[in-house]
Amino acid sequence: MTSILTYTFKNLPNTSKWALQFSVRPLSCSSQLRAAPAAQTKSKKTLAKPNMRNIVVVDGVRIPFLQSGTSYKDLMPHDLARAALSGLLHRTNVPKDIVDYIIFGTVIQEVKTSNVAREAALGAGFSDKTPAHTVTMACISANQAMTTGLGLIASGQSDVIVAGGVELMSDVPIRHSRKMRKMMLELNKAKTLGQRLSLFSKFRLNFLAPEVRLRTLTKDLCFFKASHDEDVELDNPRCGRTPVDSIPDPDPVWLLSQLPAVAEFSTSETMGHSADRLAAAFAVSRQDQDEYALRSHSLAKKAQDEGLLSDVVPFKVPGKDTVTKDNGIRPSSLEQMAKLKPAFIKPYGTVTAANSSFLTDGASAMLIMAEEKALAMGYKPKAYLRDFVYVSQDPKDQLLLGPTYATPKVLEKAGLTMNDIDAFEFHEAFSGQILANFKAMDSDWFAQNYMGRKTKVGSPPLEKFNNWGGSLSLGHPFGATGCRLVMAAANRLRKEGGQYGLVAACAAGGQGHAMIVEAYPK
Repeated sequence: MTSILTYTFKNLPNTSKWALQFSVRPLSCSSQLRAAPAAQTKSKKTLAKPNMRNIVVVDGVRIPFLQSGTSYKDLMPHDLARAALSGLLHRTNVPKDIVDYIIFGTVIQEVKTSNVAREAALGAGFSDKTPAHTVTMACISANQAMTTGLGLIASGQSDVIVAGGVELMSDVPIRHSRKMRKMMLELNKAKTLGQRLSLFSKFRLNFLAPEVRLRTLTKDLCFFKASHDEDVELDNPRCGRTPVDSIPDPDPVWLLSQLPAVAEFSTSETMGHSADRLAAAFAVSRQDQDEYALRSHSLAKKAQDEGLLSDVVPFKVPGKDTVTKDNGIRPSSLEQMAKLKPAFIKPYGTVTAANSSFLTDGASAMLIMAEEKALAMGYKPKAYLRDFVYVSQDPKDQLLLGPTYATPKVLEKAGLTMNDIDAFEFHEAFSGQILANFKAMDSDWFAQNYMGRKTKVGSPPLEKFNNWGGSLSLGHPFGATGCRLVMAAANRLRKEGGQYGLVAACAAGGQGHAMIVEAYPK
């Protein structure tokens, strides 16, 4: 294993240092992975601040999160978002005309409904006088939608906000090649038959191939091709500038069989590849990752069977049956999981389909109000939304470490410690990502050398962590997960008798988010 790590990281000085530090520190939580007892009720101070409005979440819902390519595959993103909004209206009975603003997050935009918040709001019957806009911040897009709403309420601009998110991975935009796009635009401008025929004469069969990226990493050099017919250099200080003239044009038939990859623009690396490198850098074993994934699926199944996932609302899919529950929860066995081959770094990688989150379709929505407005309308809020932070790091070697950087900052901002938190809800992109964050958070060395902090913040105790499953099992619609995390924390605090929840997530681009949720007094 040491030789593999040495080979993998010999050209990555930052991560090799991590491997050296963490390779001799085995994951200490493997034996605890299935433990999830309820938190103890505590009496603590409230986080209310003088001369600032208290902002509450009245309730939140989500339609069932489904694996892409299943029951939602023939719909559009605004259909899912509309269903979430309709479910929220039914759950809360909030009058549509009192909603001041609607904000939704999404990542892969449908061209026809680029402002999906507006289209979904109109489809759900909200007033055409209610403004709506869409935000995007990778996997924390819904988080950004929520905190944008908080800002509107805190500033006095609004009293009632609906925030949410949506993603439909079953149908993503796939672009024509650059040459085909140019031809189509020029045809639109052609005024005579002769001009049109002249353009058609330039057409070649390989114009029909979709735009894809080809990437070959050799030591510190990045060879990059933007499309099969156009060579470019990746102008990136992290990669050597190397001509790509020597890379031959791929066969158009082969290109037509390829799907675009979800990759970082700045590094041209897929998130799964980055997760595999991160796991190796922090000496997170394949068995550790599989055990954590099994924990997530087992806890999600238990929560689903016990009716704890109360934020899920049924959705009657047009022309199909009513969907009532998430369909990605699949508890297996460690023996079965061990049979899967690495999905990204082959043959020595540790990230597999079993310990990664899956491509998901889904939508979520939350009703957020100023506390005085909610009480005046007779609502009993579920939680206060308190301090939050956004962070960003190096997208190459620290792409998925957002929770490590965001957690100590939000705790300091709120005047809390890890011991004060009763419910942790972290986004699970990959098992390796979660466990690497645990190790980074529990390392004085990492805190001092990479974060500029004197001491570690400490890793979350597993008995308080993602007790009802997480993105690995429940699913991860990129733009919608943030609302699920907050509602899971709020609902867990009510169920378990805790007072403070901490929500955290990583995101593409090396960004991250954390927020404190405080239970509303019963």
